[in-house]
Amino acid sequence: MIPRHRKPTHPGEILLHDFLEPKGLTQVELADRMGIPVQRVNTLVRGKRDMTAETAILLSRALGTTPEFWMNLQNTCDLYQAKQHLVHAA
Repeated sequence: MIPRHRKPTHPGEILLHDFLEPKGLTQVELADRMGIPVQRVNTLVRGKRDMTAETAILLSRALGTTPEFWMNLQNTCDLYQAKQHLVHAA
């Protein structure tokens, strides 16, 4: 379901607040587990990068989630943005 009254939470914010902080895991440690540069994790956490299918798979492996979990968060954000764009363009 696409939120109507508020912007959905970006996957990077979920990653930070629901996974990294509770586990005491740093961005550097996560990047090492995933085999990617820390900048990739950092830009995702800061909302400057969107979730990709590859990142979703790597996160699911590192954190014990599913790729679909991460992609659904991104899809919700994308659909919200598209809907907002169409509403303002009308």
